[in-house]
Amino acid sequence: MTRMHPEFDTGEMDLEERQALRRVAGLSTELVDITEVEYRQLRLERVVLVGVWTSGTAVDAENSLLELKLLAETAGSQVLEGLVQRRQKPDTATYIGSGKAQELLDVVESTGADTVICDGELTPGQLRQLEEIVKVKVIDRTALILDIFAQHAKSREGKAQVELAQLQYLLPRLRGWGGNLSRQVGGRAAGGVGIGGRGPGETKIELDRRRIRERMAKLRRQISGMSVARETMRSHRTAREVPAVAIAGYTNAGKSSLLNRLTGAGVLVEDALFATLDPTVRRSRTPEGRLFTLADTVGFVRHLPHQLVEAFRSTLEEVAESDLILHVVDGSHPDPEGQIAAVREVFADIDGALDVPEIIVVNKADAAPQETLDRLARRFGQDSIVVSARTGAGIGELMRLIEERLPRLDHEVHLLVPYERGDLISRAHKEGEVLSVVHEADGTILHARVLPSLFQELEKVGKPVERVS
Repeated sequence: MTRMHPEFDTGEMDLEERQALRRVAGLSTELVDITEVEYRQLRLERVVLVGVWTSGTAVDAENSLLELKLLAETAGSQVLEGLVQRRQKPDTATYIGSGKAQELLDVVESTGADTVICDGELTPGQLRQLEEIVKVKVIDRTALILDIFAQHAKSREGKAQVELAQLQYLLPRLRGWGGNLSRQVGGRAAGGVGIGGRGPGETKIELDRRRIRERMAKLRRQISGMSVARETMRSHRTAREVPAVAIAGYTNAGKSSLLNRLTGAGVLVEDALFATLDPTVRRSRTPEGRLFTLADTVGFVRHLPHQLVEAFRSTLEEVAESDLILHVVDGSHPDPEGQIAAVREVFADIDGALDVPEIIVVNKADAAPQETLDRLARRFGQDSIVVSARTGAGIGELMRLIEERLPRLDHEVHLLVPYERGDLISRAHKEGEVLSVVHEADGTILHARVLPSLFQELEKVGKPVERVS
């Protein structure tokens, strides 16, 4: 049966390791040339947030900036101020317009901020021109999320995926130390190649771009090779016809907590965005004893960078290959419907994900307003359930709902199985639904519902009960 833990492991050792070394605000050396920022690790300390409100209500704009604040704090920074500007569309030159950029400069100087974070993906030109005006480092939402992923990736595959996404983001934004990358290689500067090596040659920035492309190609090959192991494990589960359930949802909705509650996996749990990136697959059983696998996937967020979706595609395929999706939603969030829409937007980028049956699991019922829970129940009806991974409320009902929604076992057997084939009886308990077992002198009478592959093997060795004398 499923292991229920009143005080289940939440990855305390991983959490202790992560908190062992933290950034300390204010202990940093300012660089004179702000164009160096792409060549340093992102150093987020005292930041000002800036957003452009182009559509929706004022509450939507504030919620988006609040999420940016949580992202910035997860990355290790101290948020000093948050500003939102109402515009039809972002300014093509400075994102917020030259006048507002001057006002932003005043805010940066008055607060002593050293970083400005924009709630959107900025073009290389917007980044450069806004930095020239505010005189401090400017990063966008995409760079912020990539930095968090770089901090939290632990597995070899996860680190390679994050590095690939970072290089994809960096390539069009490549700049260097002043004119350092504008030097051209030719003549003797080319290493004394002589004839054929003279002339304007290749600029250093072009050399760096070529090296980045070569590194990206190598990472893609590595990720492709590592995905083979994932495919092998997935095909093994498919061959044994063990149903697969994927846990997906918005970041910090409680996916890892739910996995721990259902399986006792001991995955790290932290009240932070993108706390866990590496997928975890564990086995569990329905109340009737049917075996299935649970896979925890990477969390999603509004405007998840397309570089990450592309880099984590092999991981996200766990969702499309599953038989059922547990779509975890934070019931205590101000806009849970917006979270659901953002997750389904990412599902749309994964072939086949929208076709998989889905259960909306409204988590954090112990902290959510009853009005929100009632609203979600009315909207999603039979396809939703309210739980609390922290207290365990609703977990039993969730397991029964999972059992109802898993693919049905379409072969019923009533056979006498010889004792020497006890391995088939064991498989029936693990993979099927055993209705009754009776031990006789010459074998075991098995009455069960099983999958086609096991049915064929039982048919070969078993005798129908009606023929037993």
